[in-house]
Amino acid sequence: MSIWLVTGASRGLGHHIALAAASAGHTVLAGVRDTDRPYPALLEAGVRVVRLDVSSPGDVAAVAGLAEREFGRLDVLVNNAGYGLFGALELTGDDEIRSLLEVNVLGLIRATRAVLPMMRRQRSGRIVNIGSVGGFTAVPGSGAYSVSKFAVEAVTEALNVELDGLGVRATVVEPGQFRTDFLDPSSARMTERPLIEDYQATVGTRLRALRAADGRQPGDPAKAAAAVVTIADAADPPVRVQLGRDALDRVEQKLLAVGAEMSRWRSLSESTGF
Repeated sequence: MSIWLVTGASRGLGHHIALAAASAGHTVLAGVRDTDRPYPALLEAGVRVVRLDVSSPGDVAAVAGLAEREFGRLDVLVNNAGYGLFGALELTGDDEIRSLLEVNVLGLIRATRAVLPMMRRQRSGRIVNIGSVGGFTAVPGSGAYSVSKFAVEAVTEALNVELDGLGVRATVVEPGQFRTDFLDPSSARMTERPLIEDYQATVGTRLRALRAADGRQPGDPAKAAAAVVTIADAADPPVRVQLGRDALDRVEQKLLAVGAEMSRWRSLSESTGF
C-alpha cells in the first residue's frame, strides 16, 4: 500500500486518478479547492478529501505536513491541478498568462517542493505530472496553455536528472483528448479579447473543432487513470508517456518533422563553431 496525494481531484482526470488509486488499494489524499462541496464518489471509495489550492503556499504546506504527521511518508504525488486557456497568443493578456502559470507551473513546482524532503529521506517516491500532448506540440488557439505544459516537460526532465540516485522518479503524462469536462464551457477559459478576422482561419477553426469535440472525445478517463496507477507502480517508469492514439500521432508527426528540419539545416548548424 502506498500513500498518494492527487491535486486537482474534484473533477476530471484527477478525480478518476484518485478513484483508481484507491481501487488499487492505496491510501489517497484528494486535494480540492472547495471542501464545502460533497464528493460522494471519493468518500465512498475511502479517499480522504483535503483542501488544497496549489496557488496557496499555506495550503500546500498544510497538506504536506498532514501526510508527514499521519503517515510518516508520501509515495506518490500526482500533479493534476490546472486548467486550459484558449485563444490567439497575441490576444492573450499578461494577467491571463500570469494566472495560468501560477496554477499550471508554479503550483506544480510548489507541491513538488513540499513533498520532496519526505521522498528524499525515504529514498523512494514517484512524481507524476499531468501534462498534455499540447506540452510537446502546439496547435492554434492553445498557445498560452502550451507554454504552461511545455514548462511541465522541462520540470519533469530537470527533476529526473537532479534526483538521480535518490530513488525518486518523475514522469510527465501527455494525454490527448479524454471525455472529461475539460472542454466544457464551465471549465475551459477563453481569452478576454475576442478573436480578430486575421486569426479565424487558424485559431478560429481550431476553437470550433474543440467546441464540437466536447463530449465526443475518444479517450476514456477511467482507462487513463488506470494507466497512471500503472506508471506510478512501475519499477522503471518512463520520463514521458503519451495517452491516447491521438497523442501518439501528434508526437510522432512532430518527431518526424523535427528530424527532417534538422537534416535540412544541419550544414548551417555545424558551420557556427570556431
